[in-house]
Amino acid sequence: MSKLLLKGGRVVDPANGLDDELDVLVVDGAIAAIAPELDSEDCDALEATGMIVAPGFVDMHVHLREPGFEYKETIESGMRAAAAGGFCGIACMPNTEPINDHRSVTELILDRASVHRVHVYPIGAVSVGQRGEALAEIGELVDAGCRAVSDDGFPVATAQLMRKALEYTQIFDIVVIDHCEEVSMTHGSVMHEGAVSAELGLRGWPAAAEEITVSRDLILADSVGGRLHLAHLSTRGSMDLVRNAKAGGSRATCEVMTHHFSLTEEAVRHFDTNTKMNPPLRSEDDRQAILDAIADGTVDIIATDHAPHHADEKLLEFDHAPFGIVGLETAIPLACTHLVHAGVIDVARLVEMMSTNPARILGVDRGGLRVDAPADITIIDLDAERAVNADTFESRSSNTPFHGTVLKGWPVATIIDGEVVYSAKESSS
Repeated sequence: MSKLLLKGGRVVDPANGLDDELDVLVVDGAIAAIAPELDSEDCDALEATGMIVAPGFVDMHVHLREPGFEYKETIESGMRAAAAGGFCGIACMPNTEPINDHRSVTELILDRASVHRVHVYPIGAVSVGQRGEALAEIGELVDAGCRAVSDDGFPVATAQLMRKALEYTQIFDIVVIDHCEEVSMTHGSVMHEGAVSAELGLRGWPAAAEEITVSRDLILADSVGGRLHLAHLSTRGSMDLVRNAKAGGSRATCEVMTHHFSLTEEAVRHFDTNTKMNPPLRSEDDRQAILDAIADGTVDIIATDHAPHHADEKLLEFDHAPFGIVGLETAIPLACTHLVHAGVIDVARLVEMMSTNPARILGVDRGGLRVDAPADITIIDLDAERAVNADTFESRSSNTPFHGTVLKGWPVATIIDGEVVYSAKESSS
């Protein structure tokens, strides 16, 4: 029998009404007790005084790259990065090679993930080959283990295909995740359309290209039902559309990325290709609108869009470099710095957006601290302050615009099924 006792931490779990200094006893991988001053006899003890003890964080938007692009990231390296970033679970997008549009790819991902401890939740493709022509065999994908479907990397190509996806997925009670982009407006675009793009001579990416698809999807979800989740929203208009839809009774959910509330288009001025992402970094007005939407509950999820690329790819000219940055190992400190310490939200709301809600939307039995539940736990030191060092990332890639940035609030331990899979203390020793 294995026993682990977390001593004296501030246990925060909005799903179960917890926010107090408590001990947490874990026995054989499950939570056995949550109470003050539990007996520590015959237990391995982990001192958590002054720390936040939260249900395990889940990142709903990750690109693991395997199969097909292992030079950027493997399932193993991505899972190590997740654990180091405080994540107990990650949902991986289907734009691999081959595309995860049939059960054999899903089964391969789950088989390779099974030898490690971080939970991996595959997301299958909406359309065959992500070509936007015909629905993939969604029932087969769900049977193999997919938790959602998406053509991420691309939008669901047409309104008719999106309608079919929303109708068909109701059979399986899974969510359709859409990358909102009207591609006829973004061909050749590399950054947000505005004064900065004009000054730099770079082709601009209009906010309307996102908002048109957000509007389309919300209308369709309201019309035919189904579960809709809007990925990586980035503009004021998108926030307003979702807020208004929810006020009218919409069940749609949405996510924002840590980089979109941390940076703006101004970061592109140095032509650092690590500031090139899809959707692009937006204006300060858009960033403020995202913060407001996080604060008022419009936003359901904070995710990373972890998108590893080899250093040689990012060394190309800005126009030709690929979109995307890594995010698993900077997400919690960015959220703590720009949201919690900045007074935008409290810790409970952070836990809700990075643990409770993603687990609920994906339909996994995680994201809660209660007796007999699996012991997936993220421990955070809100006062820890240090600079991001991309050279020490567990990810195979280091394409981040935050290298050298001092952030406050870091994960100190990640516990999965009662096992400490990451400890900041051990990592630094």
